[in-house]
Amino acid sequence: MAAQETAIQSNASRWKKFLREVKAELRKVTWPGKAELISFTGVVFVTVTVVAALIWVLDASFAQILKAIIK
Repeated sequence: MAAQETAIQSNASRWKKFLREVKAELRKVTWPGKAELISFTGVVFVTVTVVAALIWVLDASFAQILKAIIK
C-alpha cells in the first residue's frame, strides 16, 4: 500500500517537474512576428499547392499509361 502511494506521488512530482521544464523551454522560444508568420504561411501554401499539382499530374499520367497497357 505504501509503495503504491509513493509511486503515485512520484508520478505526480515527475509531471510537475516536466511541466515546469516545458514552461521554461517555451520562454526561450523566439516567436515569429506577424510579417514573418504571414510570409512563412505563404511559403507553406505555395509549396503544398505545387506538390499537390505535381502528384496530380503524375497520377493522371500513370493512369493513362495503365489504361493504354490494359487495352
